[in-house]
Amino acid sequence: MQPSDTPLRPVIFYPDIPAIKFIAQTRLPEEYHEETAHDIKRLAEAIRCLDIRGAPALGVAGAYGIALAALTATASEPEKFREEVSNAADLLRSTRPTAVNLFYGIDRVLTAVLAEQTVSSARERAVSEAEEVADDDSRTCHAIGEHGRNILPPSCRILTHCNAGALACREWGTALGVIRSGVQAGVKVQVYACETRPLLQGARLTSWELAQDGIDVTVITDSMAASLMRKGMIDVVIVGADRITKDAVFNKIGTYMHAVCADAHHIPFYVAAPFSTFDEESAEADIIVEERSRDEIACFGGRKTIPDGVKVYNPAFDATPVSLVTGIITEHGIFRLPEDLSDIRAIRQRS
Repeated sequence: MQPSDTPLRPVIFYPDIPAIKFIAQTRLPEEYHEETAHDIKRLAEAIRCLDIRGAPALGVAGAYGIALAALTATASEPEKFREEVSNAADLLRSTRPTAVNLFYGIDRVLTAVLAEQTVSSARERAVSEAEEVADDDSRTCHAIGEHGRNILPPSCRILTHCNAGALACREWGTALGVIRSGVQAGVKVQVYACETRPLLQGARLTSWELAQDGIDVTVITDSMAASLMRKGMIDVVIVGADRITKDAVFNKIGTYMHAVCADAHHIPFYVAAPFSTFDEESAEADIIVEERSRDEIACFGGRKTIPDGVKVYNPAFDATPVSLVTGIITEHGIFRLPEDLSDIRAIRQRS
């Protein structure tokens, strides 16, 4: 079990070692287990296999990864050092091509590293910049929670999909951060967590997180959501996001289905995400959606569930048109697309 006297943080950087410690999320809820990455290859493996996952957490991991690469680089000559760190950045980028926050964390620290003139100053700058990325994410998630709790009625039943909690961020969470902030403010909350096939992030991770906090949570299969809405058992849907373009929200596959059902039943559908998730200059058609392995669907519980030779389609994300989104809850307030696109661009330019 997670230590009760410490905040839930899925990724922690120890520059003095140097190493990155992370919760092996694929082992939850059966086992709370922490592992350590001493090099970039191990970190990339952890990201690729989803031991580290969730948009904001990937941004933090990407930032920490560049700092780790800077500290472990063997080159002593500045130009070769920069090349070594840049190669590490390329490896990390290749792990999750749809997750814009991962690119944000990598690029922010890499830019700082490349601006330094000496190896020693670049290493120091990498560590400080990476820690600032992590601190920014903590502040952002709490701000998202504060803005988001205002959309919650005094008593509400919330549907969520996948995991957009502390395990997907540095701490607190985005969608679950709204729920946590609401509970702190006295809102009586009942959460329905969709299991989120094929890897069950809702069943394994969201329910585990909320149970740790003593928040009322019930797990349902993904296909039950529409039925609960029709029965009047859902008051609001809140999900996270991996990328938000000017016309669509990319989130875990199944999100679009919930948005369509919420719209049909006149239920508010909110997305909770940091500004770093916006890719407002791109459109849905520009985005490459990651496709994952056949085995994630073809096997379950150690048993084969699909005959050999039968094809599987396994995209990690789907795109929800912004017309189905009631509002996007961010650290700067709640926005709608495309109406608030110019305001979003203006805030991005100032930050």
